[in-house]
Amino acid sequence: MKAVAIEKPTITEADFEKFREFFYRKTGIQFDHTKRYFVDKRLIERIEATGTDSFRSYFVKLRFETDGMEMQALVNTMTVNETYFFREAYQFDCLVHSMLDDIVAKRKPGSRLRIWSIPSSTGEEPYSIAIYLLERWPLIDQYDVEILSSDIDTAVLQSAQRGVYSDRSISNLPKPYLAKYFNRTPEGDWKLSRDIVDAVDFSRVNLSDPNDTRRFRDIDVIFCRNLLIYFDDISRRIAAEAMYDALRPGGFVCLGHSESMSRISSLFNVRRFPDAMVYEKPMEAQR
Repeated sequence: MKAVAIEKPTITEADFEKFREFFYRKTGIQFDHTKRYFVDKRLIERIEATGTDSFRSYFVKLRFETDGMEMQALVNTMTVNETYFFREAYQFDCLVHSMLDDIVAKRKPGSRLRIWSIPSSTGEEPYSIAIYLLERWPLIDQYDVEILSSDIDTAVLQSAQRGVYSDRSISNLPKPYLAKYFNRTPEGDWKLSRDIVDAVDFSRVNLSDPNDTRRFRDIDVIFCRNLLIYFDDISRRIAAEAMYDALRPGGFVCLGHSESMSRISSLFNVRRFPDAMVYEKPMEAQR
C-alpha cells in the first residue's frame, strides 16, 4: 500500500499580516517582510507541534487558549537569543569604573544596589556582570548588590539557570576567570559555579507589558542591549518609560552600540564616561 504524503501547512501573505499584527500587540516585537521566511518556518513548526492542520485552526487555538501555554511556546520559538560572556565589555568597564562610583557617592556603605539585565537570554550577560563586580569593583564588599535578569522567553531562562555553556560562549573570558568560576562537564561544556548562578534572580518579563514591569522599582543600573532594535517606535517608547519608572533618580541605562535613547525618549540625560556613553534618569525626577 502506497504511503500518503502529508502536506505541510502553508502561510499566505494574509496569514503573515494577521500573525505579525497579533504578535506585535502581545509582545511589542514587530516582524517586517525581511523576516518572512523565519516567521513562516517557525509558525509551521508550532502548527505541526500542536497537531493543528492549518494556520487558520492554529490561530484560533492561539487566540482563544485560556492557559497561555501555546503563546509562551510560540514566543520561545520566535525570539532570537545569541550572546556570549563579556560581550561589549566596555560597558561593564564603565559600570565598575564610573557608574557605580557615581551612584554610591550619594549612598551609605551597606546600601542595596540593584542591577537589572533584560533580556537575560541564556544568562551570559547577568553572569558577566556578577563576575565583573567580583573581580573589578573594589567596593563590592561594602554594598549589598542585587542582580536581576529577565526575558520573555521561558526556555532561555531555564537554560540560564542551568549555567552550562559551550566553548563559543566562554571564548572571550580571561583564562584565570574561566579556571576560577567554571568546571568542565563530562560532555565537554563549561558549568558555572553555583555561587555565581545563585547571585542572579531570574524572572519572565515582557518589557511591553506594564503588568510585568511595574514590580521593578529602585533599580540603579539597567542593561537593555540589542532588544529595542526589534521594536517599533511606539513599543520603544513604552519600553523607555518602563525603564524610567524602574530606575532610581540618578540611575543609568546601557543600550546596545547601535541603539540610541535620544531617538526614542527625552526622559533621560546623556552621560559620557571615559569607557562608554550611557543614559541617566535625572536626579530631580520623581520616584
